[in-house]
Amino acid sequence: MVKIERKKSREPREETFFLKKRKSAPHEFVLEALSPLSPRTNPMFGCLAVYIGEKIVLILRDRPKYPRDNGVWIATTLEHHESLRREFPNMRSVGLLGKKITGWQVLPANAADFEEAALHACELILAKDARIGKVPRGRRVGPSNRLSGKER
Repeated sequence: MVKIERKKSREPREETFFLKKRKSAPHEFVLEALSPLSPRTNPMFGCLAVYIGEKIVLILRDRPKYPRDNGVWIATTLEHHESLRREFPNMRSVGLLGKKITGWQVLPANAADFEEAALHACELILAKDARIGKVPRGRRVGPSNRLSGKER
């Protein structure tokens, strides 16, 4: 077998690292307002989901595609729409979801009162308002995930 020797460079190489610059969170002021509750975030559908404990409370969206739904999405249920709409007159269902009425409601970023409305939503979350937030459904257990007679 032939042994191949590499020539070693006599000059030390300069190490260069290129770090990908992290994008700032859309509507970052919302996270700052919720900071007393130590929110955690998770990327979701090109947006940023905001969790307080086990509940998802908001999604922050600022995307070039379908800008009509940019803003702060509120996790709520149909039964709370009417009472929330009294507090947020510009709130509406998220159009991207394809249904006329959805549990997710958006405070549109292009509304004149957007920042004020988003901060009011944060105040409601800080006050633990039951109308905002959902515990996400767990992953469904399929036949391959179920435990058989023996523990895995």
